[in-house]
Amino acid sequence: MKRLLPLLVLLAACTAQLAPQQAGPAKSLDWYRMAAASGTPVYAVGPAASLVAVKVGSAGPLARLGHDHVIASRNLTGYAAPDAGRADVVFRADQLTVDEPELHREAGLGTQPSPQAIEGTRANMLAHVLDADRYPEIRLHAERTGAGPLRVAITLHGVTRWIELPATVHVDPAMVTASGSTRLKQTDFGITPFSVGAGLLSVRDEIEVDFKIIARRWQAPGQASVRSQRLALADPLVELARQSRRHMQPELGAAP
Repeated sequence: MKRLLPLLVLLAACTAQLAPQQAGPAKSLDWYRMAAASGTPVYAVGPAASLVAVKVGSAGPLARLGHDHVIASRNLTGYAAPDAGRADVVFRADQLTVDEPELHREAGLGTQPSPQAIEGTRANMLAHVLDADRYPEIRLHAERTGAGPLRVAITLHGVTRWIELPATVHVDPAMVTASGSTRLKQTDFGITPFSVGAGLLSVRDEIEVDFKIIARRWQAPGQASVRSQRLALADPLVELARQSRRHMQPELGAAP
């Protein structure tokens, strides 16, 4: 049972309807390149600093015999353009981790599972739950108008749904951070929570999601910064001024 507990819907949607299919990675990147070229501030999500962590619990009369797990991704990539009210983030299912010691401890889940148990849980999650070979990516497309709520289309296991996501967003010239927590349901993606013994021991339908996404100011490859452009224009003028000063100064030892 403990190997099958992470029936990970990772980011299943709460109540939303099916959403239209989102643009693929190439089209999304093209949009951000064009936005950056037009002067819109664009930020790139840094995988080393960002985290999505999902707590999956057991349920049923025999829930005490099961184990809770923390499933996480630290390999988020993507872009955000706050002035345009848009962000796109993606992470791979096959890069998800199970029960990292620090995250497991912070979640208050008790005894750390053995490496063998963790590997078994992860193998079952990828093969039998997420079908990672067929659906390798989990994608988030966020939209926000003014001070309104953050609306997010989550694409998981071939299904896209919209939710309103509680989040704290901070934007400054160098960095964007978005963090928050929410509770989602597996069944909203058509996944039946795993159970044994006619439901005596099962995976809880509701999962807890915590996230912190950090993005830093980005420029498309080949796009010179305004500062670089100014320096490029200033350098010839500076050199010309230096040459003029040299010609105007009398040589040492020359007669007045």
